Amino acid sequence: MSLRDALFARVYDRAVAPAEEACFQDWRADLLAGLSGTVVEVGAGTGANLSHYPAAVERLVLTEPTPAMLRQLRDHLDRVDPGIDVEVHRASASSLPVGDDEADAVVTTLVLCSVPDQAAVLAEARRVLRPGGRLLFLEHVAAEDRPDRLKWQRRLDRPWSFACAGCHLTRRTEAAIAGAGFALGEVTHESARKASPLVRPTIRGTATAPA
Repeated sequence: MSLRDALFARVYDRAVAPAEEACFQDWRADLLAGLSGTVVEVGAGTGANLSHYPAAVERLVLTEPTPAMLRQLRDHLDRVDPGIDVEVHRASASSLPVGDDEADAVVTTLVLCSVPDQAAVLAEARRVLRPGGRLLFLEHVAAEDRPDRLKWQRRLDRPWSFACAGCHLTRRTEAAIAGAGFALGEVTHESARKASPLVRPTIRGTATAPA
């Protein structure tokens, strides 16, 4: 584990706290409210979604590749009992510890910005989802409707990625999800209040795996 990853994990919760309070926690709650069965969360980080999973979830598989984040996730679970069956695995987003067609839903929140290969991760999500299973996502994306902001995202993408553990500012995640063969449902585009202007453009919604 690099020093950069350790420092990023240490400051992450404090850095996103204003946006969490202003909007992210409500968006997470709305997004996850209808889940049930077996759910896989990709890149669970420090556990921001834990309190929002409903009791209808029978099995929750949390994956996180970074040791420093994983420690904080386990500490979170020690402090807060989500009331459902939880498994925690150190695993990359492109190699999930779940069998083919085993998951009813896959969750990604603020993670597809950081994975090295979006296409590989989305293909892995399709692998583990049952036919007709759902991908639920909340992600910051390129400001395609704001050329002035997109210009700055492009200029600062490399230093931002270095400082923020591989996070990219200019990803077209909605198009990537559709390109991976998912059928997009309703997608909400909204500015994240109290976030850095560089990461304010967000999308959230669901997409369905092929039947």
